[in-house]
Amino acid sequence: MPQMSPLLWLNLYLFFFLTFMLFVMMNYFTYTPSMKEQEGLKYEAHQMNWKW
Repeated sequence: MPQMSPLLWLNLYLFFFLTFMLFVMMNYFTYTPSMKEQEGLKYEAHQMNWKW
């Protein structure tokens, strides 16, 4: 059975790595988060009574 030369393994690795990186970048840049509008964000300060 013939063996692959190291150069062919390197080409195969680069091909799959570049394909994977292209896939990851496409997923990252095509993601559009949905921004829901918040009506009057109310902040309530809770008074804490510390009993020592």
